[in-house]
Amino acid sequence: MKLRSDMAVLKSLAFGVLFTLVFATARAQEAVGAPAGGNATNAGGANAITQAAVQKGVMNCVSRINQVSNFLGYSPQAGAVLMLPPNQTDQRLVPLAMEVPTDTGSAYVSATFAPNQANGCGAAYDAVVYWPQSCDEVASKQFATLKKVGPLRQNITMLDGGLATKVFLMPAGSGCVSIKKEVVL
Repeated sequence: MKLRSDMAVLKSLAFGVLFTLVFATARAQEAVGAPAGGNATNAGGANAITQAAVQKGVMNCVSRINQVSNFLGYSPQAGAVLMLPPNQTDQRLVPLAMEVPTDTGSAYVSATFAPNQANGCGAAYDAVVYWPQSCDEVASKQFATLKKVGPLRQNITMLDGGLATKVFLMPAGSGCVSIKKEVVL
């Protein structure tokens, strides 16, 4: 019982600290916008996606959401939607969809956060980008450090970035679509 009591106190303290550092400006299931002033993060370092998650009670994954969404390019120019469950938001999967500007247009990024994992909060994402070059060029220029494994089946080439990272290249017209899939360990 003492451990549960201590955990409840820690969660309450964490929520209080985060609540004072962050103020949520967006609602779940709606587009997440940049905070007032045009910055992607506030003084406490939490971006608008993280702020929206905190407002809806997602505490177990708040630092992972901030880490991954910042890494994946969330900025005032990006768009995002959190798809929170209707209840027990701190105990269920938290999906996120983003449109991130790129040099050639936009990338679609899908991330999912899973609370109560061995590492605290598990996360995985897929980043989808269209490239106007052939898939061979994309493999050699954009993903030169990854090992070419071969076809997934017939038309999609798989590149290996290690245990937690794979890139799939799929021809699309005269260009190529890359799908980077990574599990955050």
